[in-house]
Amino acid sequence: MRYALRKGLAVFTKRVHEGSFTKPSRRTLTFALLALSLGWASGVSVYAQDVSVGAGMQTSFIHHRPAEGDAVSNFRLNSLRFYLNGQASENINFMVNTDINYGGSLFVCPEGGSCGAGFGNQGNEVQILDAVAQIALSDQFNFWVGRHLPPSDRANLHGPFYSHHWGVFSDSLQDGYPFIFQGRQNGATYWGQFGKVKVSAGMYDGSSTEIGNSSPSLLTAGRVQVDFWDPEAGYYLNGTYYGQRNLLAIGLAAQTQAADVKQVWFGKDGTVAEAQTANTASSFDFLLERMTGNGSAVSLEAEVVRYDGLGGYPTVPGSSYQTLSGGFLLAAYLFPETSGPGQFEILVKYGVATFSQDRNAVYPDFDQKTSEVNFNYILNEFNARVMIFFKNTDYTAVRMDDKQAGVGLQIQM
Repeated sequence: MRYALRKGLAVFTKRVHEGSFTKPSRRTLTFALLALSLGWASGVSVYAQDVSVGAGMQTSFIHHRPAEGDAVSNFRLNSLRFYLNGQASENINFMVNTDINYGGSLFVCPEGGSCGAGFGNQGNEVQILDAVAQIALSDQFNFWVGRHLPPSDRANLHGPFYSHHWGVFSDSLQDGYPFIFQGRQNGATYWGQFGKVKVSAGMYDGSSTEIGNSSPSLLTAGRVQVDFWDPEAGYYLNGTYYGQRNLLAIGLAAQTQAADVKQVWFGKDGTVAEAQTANTASSFDFLLERMTGNGSAVSLEAEVVRYDGLGGYPTVPGSSYQTLSGGFLLAAYLFPETSGPGQFEILVKYGVATFSQDRNAVYPDFDQKTSEVNFNYILNEFNARVMIFFKNTDYTAVRMDDKQAGVGLQIQM
């Protein structure tokens, strides 16, 4: 029994990302239910041929120093996730993931205020992360129906647990597409792998999307990715492969939604304006990762985004910044393997996001400049890693500058 449980821990993470399962038997499912019960009671990840159960945790210590006011230091349970995967029939898998999210990687809620979109100000509430039926007919024809990640940028398709750096989603650029919870939407997605080209497209329930959207119309999304070196399998992606493959990938994603309600506003010059146009969001992402011998690797990642009336990041209550654009660049070096249990890594990231609008003279256009440095110790890729981080955020207006430093721990089973 213990062997079966441990075997599940080793293969679970890959199966969650790629959704590969074999056909279940009655005996297997009986064992799975028994193992599942024991797993929930003991907190141990379980795998029994066709059903896999796992968990992931991110916790951290953060020292946060705003430009004004007192500095704050605290311990945080950033996120706690439970994963369940199984097979309904020969070609249909079922994935359910939950999340108890306490505020993202670095974001600190202002006193008496809201954490803002995307940073999970949910306290102790359990949220549905994924609940999706996965229909796999072939490499070229796959259909996902339910709540899951829609076609979007690489950052959204890997999320915080498969990100390369700790401060993911804190630069006002990554994963700015609209969502219900943690980048997810309710809808249907087609995706297919054609050699080194991967395409995906789908439609989603815009009326249930409260963050980054104000229209009840259906939202459509699409993404095309080209892998020039090693191909990436599966629909969900990684932010890095920690020296396990050579990757050169570019991706282009876009989402659009009709603005059913005609909007009327006073422009900065005092004139009355109105519009009823489609809202759009788009991104271009790039990832290069090259093995350099003895387990070492060099990584370069970049992304350029533009959110026009769809998605984006919140600013201040009552503001109306309808356009957010910018980009970031990330570079990392994974040091060669040593006699110790893990590998050291150094990572730097810099991004600039521009908030602009022409509807209210009270709120000026402004830039957010975010720089981050990580010193990481990788014990077992995404299943066990320690990340020391330093992040500096400067604003040209509206918001307050701040500095953050701390250490984060991620464990997955």
